[in-house]
Amino acid sequence: MKITKYTLFFIPFLLLSSCKADVKKAASSHAFKTSIKYAQGFEIEEFTNYKKLIINSPYKDSKQPLEYILTSKNTDVSQFSSTDKIIQIPIKNIVVTSTTHIPMLELLEVEHTLIGFPNTKYVSSEKTRELIDTGKIKELGMDANLNTEVLIDLNPSVVIGFSVNGSNKSLTTVENTGIPVIYNGDWLEETPLGRAEWIRFFGILFDKEQKADSIFKNIENQYNTAKEIASKAKSQPTVLSGALFKDVWNLPAGESFVAQFLNDANTNYLWKGTKGKGSLQLNFENVLDKAQNADLWLAPGYFSSKEQMTQASEHYKQFDAFNNGDVYTFANKKGETGGVIYYELAPTRPDLVLKDIIKITHPELLTNYELVFFEKME
Repeated sequence: MKITKYTLFFIPFLLLSSCKADVKKAASSHAFKTSIKYAQGFEIEEFTNYKKLIINSPYKDSKQPLEYILTSKNTDVSQFSSTDKIIQIPIKNIVVTSTTHIPMLELLEVEHTLIGFPNTKYVSSEKTRELIDTGKIKELGMDANLNTEVLIDLNPSVVIGFSVNGSNKSLTTVENTGIPVIYNGDWLEETPLGRAEWIRFFGILFDKEQKADSIFKNIENQYNTAKEIASKAKSQPTVLSGALFKDVWNLPAGESFVAQFLNDANTNYLWKGTKGKGSLQLNFENVLDKAQNADLWLAPGYFSSKEQMTQASEHYKQFDAFNNGDVYTFANKKGETGGVIYYELAPTRPDLVLKDIIKITHPELLTNYELVFFEKME
């Protein structure tokens, strides 16, 4: 190549253009990680022209995270690999598969985008029940055996599913048609606020991140304020939980999120010092020995009355809390079609759960508060 004065003139220009292209490419690939404060199961990375949603724990004992590329209508998708899971946001309509997702959609004011749900009879919210009753939300059958034909015909922008121990066969069938499926692992979170923070997961899908952040911060503030109030209690009532299933008593382990509720409510949960984040399986004699004289009994399984409990086992009569009428259950507060409100709303509103427990264990601290989930068992 012959170098002339014209070539020398253009070299700096070409170098400058190349540098600008490199800068633009670098800017496009630069990631900014959104701060997730409590939840361990998901992350959000923001790039110049797209976002990445990372599900760290899509199901129990999962070996690797699942990643989803979230793009706007004007994003050039040619920059992504053919194997990337690409979802355009804000999504227009959605199918969710757990009642715990319903309150989050309602808080974000996007419940009208819900077009399908399995086991609709378990939905308690009056607002979403009205959408079901008017046919705007289609019944999709059972969780483990979804009616994939109806779901595929609905052609939602995305399906929010969950799996206990691996990919779900029905959801795989749906995904193979080109409908995006995101595995939601909120149920694996180990803290009350960690579960509630998954509202930010829905916030990014609907391009309502600021609204989701504001809602979560309010829940967090309410929870921490209630915790501070509980810390001023002058006594710590002893607490028993759980019930017998066949010959095994199941109750929360000391590191579980239920035990954290009891700890944050400033109670003396009798198994608070045990290891484990799930449930303990104990024999009746061990429980009786430790909790016969417990002041309170919270959440005795699925029982709704003391009569129902004694019909299942006469052993329950040996506990002071039972005989003194200090047993509290969440099983009686249900929606119109029988869904237990606690299972639907509690994961999103841990602040209300904590206030309920404080009202039960330290009634003098929340004199004007009315129980949302629990009630004294008759």
